[in-house]
Amino acid sequence: MVFTVEENFQPRRLDLYLSERLAEKSRSHIQKLIDGGRVTVDGANVKASFKLTGGETVCIEEFDTADVEYLPEDLPLDILYEDTAIIVVNKARGMTVHPADTVKSGTLVNALLYHCKDLSGINGVKRPGIVHRLDKDTSGVMVVAKTDAAHVSLAAQIKDKIATRTYLAIVHGVIADNAGIITGAIGRDKLDRKKMAITPDGKPAVTEFKVLERFENFTYVECKLQTGRTHQIRVHMAAIGHPLLGDTKYTARKNPFGIEGQALHSHTLSLIHPTTGGRMTFTAPLPADMKGILEVLNF
Repeated sequence: MVFTVEENFQPRRLDLYLSERLAEKSRSHIQKLIDGGRVTVDGANVKASFKLTGGETVCIEEFDTADVEYLPEDLPLDILYEDTAIIVVNKARGMTVHPADTVKSGTLVNALLYHCKDLSGINGVKRPGIVHRLDKDTSGVMVVAKTDAAHVSLAAQIKDKIATRTYLAIVHGVIADNAGIITGAIGRDKLDRKKMAITPDGKPAVTEFKVLERFENFTYVECKLQTGRTHQIRVHMAAIGHPLLGDTKYTARKNPFGIEGQALHSHTLSLIHPTTGGRMTFTAPLPADMKGILEVLNF
């Protein structure tokens, strides 16, 4: 894995930066990679305490995965669009996107491997074709790259904000403003490494929201991401006092509807097709669990 640290970067230790960028990997795993000489900065081996300042090229060589084989699995896969370059899917709530140390099967990647033999190899054997992620308990539209060229194009579009994403969410409380912009840099929670938080040394994050409907104790909102930080909508909405319904990680408020996971759905994704150059917009319909909640709230 090779990437360039963004410019205008707040200086940060290598291990802390990698923990934020590679949120799916444990801190101990990242430490092993650094100690094992598998992380270089501008071609040189460095210590975990090495301070990045921006513009460096970081190369990560994962441990030998020759003995790791992620098998194709015949799992339900809701395909919204497919051609020779990309696959657009509507990911189900509860499905993990790619295998990890504790999850070897039942993922979107396993389903994709069964459906399609040709996926981008840029992210290696654990994440073939995966350009961006959705949390396990977030449903909705995702694009997957079939070729390396498509992968590079899509990743650049997300980074440069050419690709746009909107989400639908049900949050606790009644939001007074009809619309707003939430800002707050997001990084690892200092007290709980499994959570993200607004923190001074985090990455800049901006979320736009618009109220779609208000209820007695809840609000139905649309959120647009200007940035794509881990758990961004969940952290930002909780920060303004309106955490997502069902989000046990960021709120202790009761979930009277029994939804499994946070009520968050990736509704639309707009992008430039990597091959044709035309703009395409894909929409994933609201899942039955969130639709049912809105019906109850409207009763």
